[in-house]
Amino acid sequence: MNFFRTSLCTLLLACSAAASANPDLTAPEAAAAVSAGKITLIDIRTPPEWKETGVAKGAQLINMLHPQGAPGFANALLDKVNGDRNAPIALICRTGNRTTQVQRYLQSQGFTQVYNVKEGMAGSGAGPGWIKRGLPVEGCSARC
Repeated sequence: MNFFRTSLCTLLLACSAAASANPDLTAPEAAAAVSAGKITLIDIRTPPEWKETGVAKGAQLINMLHPQGAPGFANALLDKVNGDRNAPIALICRTGNRTTQVQRYLQSQGFTQVYNVKEGMAGSGAGPGWIKRGLPVEGCSARC
């Protein structure tokens, strides 16, 4: 019985640690955090996607397909957060798939507070998305 109880506790702790290693935010949570100045929102989509839908208000734009590859993306991100790998960062893409991959990469590079807006701009199984929720969007003609 003790072995079972110990094994169960160990499993629950491991699952909890794994879940917290890749934290998610809903689009409204991310919008509130950006509005309050508590997080830097990074839109990792491509310029044509930014032009097609606009971008979340307050988002910084860094195409995940950086010309210098993943290291170039990480360096561009460091520029946006003044070199602070502990700064809270939220990533958004169209549906949350690409951000999951980028989140893992950034964590492997020592970024400690990387959140995924899992429903993305257009929505996914995680939620309706930034746009359908009616959250603020800006055109990007001057920034794209």
